[in-house]
Amino acid sequence: MKNEALLYDDGNHKCVMFSLEDEEHREYSLSVNQFLIIQKGGAVLIDPGSGGIFSELYDAVSAHIDPQKIKYIFFSHQDPDVAGAIAEWSIATSAKLVMSQLWTRFMGHYGLMDMGRLIALEDHGARIKFGEEFLQFIPAHFLHSPGNFSLYDSRSKILFSGDIGAAVLSPQNLHKNVDDFEEHRPFLESFHSRYMASNHFCRAWGMCVRQYDVEIIAPQHGSLFKAEMVQHFLEWFENVQGGLEHCDELYGCV
Repeated sequence: MKNEALLYDDGNHKCVMFSLEDEEHREYSLSVNQFLIIQKGGAVLIDPGSGGIFSELYDAVSAHIDPQKIKYIFFSHQDPDVAGAIAEWSIATSAKLVMSQLWTRFMGHYGLMDMGRLIALEDHGARIKFGEEFLQFIPAHFLHSPGNFSLYDSRSKILFSGDIGAAVLSPQNLHKNVDDFEEHRPFLESFHSRYMASNHFCRAWGMCVRQYDVEIIAPQHGSLFKAEMVQHFLEWFENVQGGLEHCDELYGCV
């Protein structure tokens, strides 16, 4: 996969996907996607990742917009491959830092000093105006993090889903888009059955997402779901058996 792909551009609103990895630790990590939304001179950066890719991502973002014009940086959850470089981004930009209220107190452990920059999302999520459109923070709790959100961009109709839809892919199987869901499904199964808390949460998330017109699901790891693949993924995900359903086999002593 190329390091950068344009997902949407209507002349006023643009969405870009970057696929940058910490090369030093590549053999131990999943492929990671980062996203940038730009509208009318403002921007939102989504899941910017670890310190290992900060400089490369900063340069890639700078090719599209002055990083000082980033209004919000959204962290879907607290993992280091999502939020590890929060301190660097807080210094390099004046953006507000958006995340679940569960994780704000932990960000000092990543080196964040200015806690006044944080926007703490309540559990039911929020909607913020962005240019002529809106960004909707959709609850995704326990999928896999207990404080987790997906982000829907109403202009591009892209759902940035974080770890939901993540695929464990080898380089030879890594493609930008999912073309055949059944062929792609084996790369989803082991990750989702272990990292999703239970089917109850999978179905709850699916009900929330179906309220919106979604044309692309863009996960933090792996390939994009477009057009009819969106429905194939939602139908599959709403039937995922997660940790609760596998409790007996995981514990062995129950």
